[in-house]
Amino acid sequence: VQTQFPTVRGFSTSQSLHLSAGPVWNLGRLNHVAIAVPDLEKASSFYKDILGAQVSEAVPLPEHGVSIVFVNLGNTKMELLHPLGSNSPIAGFLQRNKAGGIHHVCIEVDNINAAVMDLKKKKIRSLSEEVSIGAHGKPVIFLHPKDCGGVLVELEQA
Repeated sequence: VQTQFPTVRGFSTSQSLHLSAGPVWNLGRLNHVAIAVPDLEKASSFYKDILGAQVSEAVPLPEHGVSIVFVNLGNTKMELLHPLGSNSPIAGFLQRNKAGGIHHVCIEVDNINAAVMDLKKKKIRSLSEEVSIGAHGKPVIFLHPKDCGGVLVELEQA
């Protein structure tokens, strides 16, 4: 008895690092995964002291309502987020997720303005009307999780 199996094509790491997403912009590398944490010092200590990662000092970003710590993983980063002030968007997330958890993923794009225009045409909503300056000092925009498979996606200018 001979059984036919469908041909499955795997992902090759030799493929281009930039995937074409639109006519005038390209999707780049994963910049970071952001994790909301109820205790920034404890979370930082875990990655630094237990796992041995390079961990930045905490940086307050009052304009975003968070304090952040970056965990350098070599090929990407993790961004630990902790609420700063009562109006922090992370405070609500932590009320629903007491232990914390993945908040968003950040992907670089080579032309954020073109990406925003193209995604609007494709009916992908963003959480703001305009691009703003993010934690890295670069233009960013957050895409609505309901249009992104339940994931909050941050696009950042490369």
